[in-house]
Amino acid sequence: MERKLSRDEQIVWDCYRELYANSEPKADFDELVKNAELNEFGQRIIPYDDYEISQSKFEEILNKYKKKFRYKWRKNAFAATICLGCSPKFK
Repeated sequence: MERKLSRDEQIVWDCYRELYANSEPKADFDELVKNAELNEFGQRIIPYDDYEISQSKFEEILNKYKKKFRYKWRKNAFAATICLGCSPKFK
């Protein structure tokens, strides 16, 4: 049984879903996670280098989800999570 995601975690996952849906090639982020191999620490390895997105589209999507946070420090933490996480690379 999977645990319920917090509101912030859900926003991160929704953002990743939209980023991969707008990448080349398009991908289903949930399927990528489901089929990902595990590393020696039990973390899922997402092949984010196999996917590309334009910087402008990335920023458009990121800003859309940043608006869901009230405080600037939370917006910045969210942006750092997405940028340093497994988002597709820029074209």
